[in-house]
Amino acid sequence: MAAFTGLRFGELASLRRRDVDTENAALMVRRSQAEMQTGALFDKAPKSDAGVRPVAFPAELLPDVKQHLDGFAGPGRDGHVFLGPQGGRLRRSNFRDDWVNARTKADIAGDVHFHDLRHTGNTLAVSGASLRELMTRMGHSTPRAALIYQHVVSGRDREIADQLGSMIRKERGDVDS
Repeated sequence: MAAFTGLRFGELASLRRRDVDTENAALMVRRSQAEMQTGALFDKAPKSDAGVRPVAFPAELLPDVKQHLDGFAGPGRDGHVFLGPQGGRLRRSNFRDDWVNARTKADIAGDVHFHDLRHTGNTLAVSGASLRELMTRMGHSTPRAALIYQHVVSGRDREIADQLGSMIRKERGDVDS
C-alpha cells in the first residue's frame, strides 16, 4: 500500500477502516500518527492542509486490501487498518523487525528505509501525471507560487492508480496488461 499510494508511515498507521473505500479503491487521509518521546501515540492533522486528501490505489490491490481488512485490521469503523504484532497500535519500533524481515525475504540489500516506498510511489506515479496532480496525491503544499492557479483534472487520480495497476498486471504476467 505504501509503494502504490505514497502515504507516509504516520498516515498509514492512523488509517481507520472508515478511511478505506473498497468500492472506489481509494483511501481518505485525514490524520497522521505521531509518537511523543514518552512513547505516547496520538493522531494529529497531516503536515499541511494539502495532507488531507483522497488517494486512489490500483484496483488490482483490492483483493489483498479486503483480505487484510478481514484478517488483520482492528474491528469496527474506527478500527485501525494496520496493527502492531500484539494487536495494538502500529509503532515504528514494533514495525522495524517486520520491515527488516520483509526486505531480507525480498532480497533487497542495502540501507532501504520504509520512507523510500513513498519515493517509489511518487516515481511510479510520475508517468502521465502533472506536477500539480502529484503534489495533490502526495499531500504536498509547495511549490505554491508556480501552481496556485492549477487544478487537478477530475478523475486523474483514478487514472494514475489504474496506470499503477497496469504495472502490477505486467509484473504478475497477466495477459490483459
